[in-house]
Amino acid sequence: MNRPYNFSAGPAAIPVEVLNRAGSEIADWHGTGVGVMEMSHRGASFGDILATTTAAIRDVLSVPEDFDILFMQGGGLAQNAIVPMNLCGTAGAAKMDVAVTGSWSQKSRAEAQRYADVHVVFDGKPLNFQDVADPATWSIRSDTNYVHVCSNETIHGVEFASLPDLKALGCAAPLVVDCSSHIASRPIQWHRIGMAFAGAQKNLGPAGVTLVFVRRDLQEQAMGICPSAFHYKTVAANQSMFNTPPTYGIYMIGLVFEWLQAQGGIASIEARNIEKAELLYRTIDTSNFYSNAVAPAFRSRMNVPFLLADETLNDTFLNEAKAANLLSLKGHKSVGGMRASLYNAIPLAGVEALVDFMRHFERTH
Repeated sequence: MNRPYNFSAGPAAIPVEVLNRAGSEIADWHGTGVGVMEMSHRGASFGDILATTTAAIRDVLSVPEDFDILFMQGGGLAQNAIVPMNLCGTAGAAKMDVAVTGSWSQKSRAEAQRYADVHVVFDGKPLNFQDVADPATWSIRSDTNYVHVCSNETIHGVEFASLPDLKALGCAAPLVVDCSSHIASRPIQWHRIGMAFAGAQKNLGPAGVTLVFVRRDLQEQAMGICPSAFHYKTVAANQSMFNTPPTYGIYMIGLVFEWLQAQGGIASIEARNIEKAELLYRTIDTSNFYSNAVAPAFRSRMNVPFLLADETLNDTFLNEAKAANLLSLKGHKSVGGMRASLYNAIPLAGVEALVDFMRHFERTH
């Protein structure tokens, strides 16, 4: 089968080795006579899957032992409400500070306003979400409950190469990170983080699971209105099975992390991602036909938006790309243009095929 390269921003490409493995086990997991979707989440078989998956995540991502790993539902959008309900329940006014660096942190700000007094420490909108000011210039409040950043903006292609160091800035509040669209693509600076969350559908597996990493000392700060199923302490105490978890999605994440281990872990994956991104950005930057306006220091390795000099050719570009087995390159409707998402499952050969197509399209148009 001549499988196309899928550059979708999410739900996104899953390694073909993982898909083949899941297909072979779909009706009979390890001789049990049932598939994972049919298993009781309370049974021994799923218990093994959950334990193995959790251990692989902790190993590959080097998650510190003082963080719990939770499997939740509702995606990143739900976490925009769940986080303030969990972290803003201590005495005094509920306060959340946020750096608005693109569409997803805009959504985080809007949702958190339902539960807390929200203060914007940096707003990238006047810069068209193409650059981020030095965190030393951010106006962080001394009494905020937490500071929120989206470490990779999927739509605008803005990524933090290094997370803000709040302690160095004199801020005692924890840093909360939405890392949905670059989770497992590079090392995580855990020493700077209080909690982090990531929807699975971009780099870890199918939609339906949200990975949450939360330091245990932050699990006593929930608001009284926080639903039990969303209370981090409750979810952690029940090993993510306070309610029925998304069992098949967890199994798929486990297979993806096994694949990551087989690829050599995060160091190896990061090196590949750097090579892929550099190839595509170099192609854009050396062309008069394509452009990307994001400041180089904040260019995303995972999500590369770009514009054609003649936007009347957008549909032609997409149609010809599809004919060349290059899928899902249309940019988000809010920004237009094109976007290539270079998640872990996209091999270097896929980016090479895209670059060859882009150069051919430029020559012929």
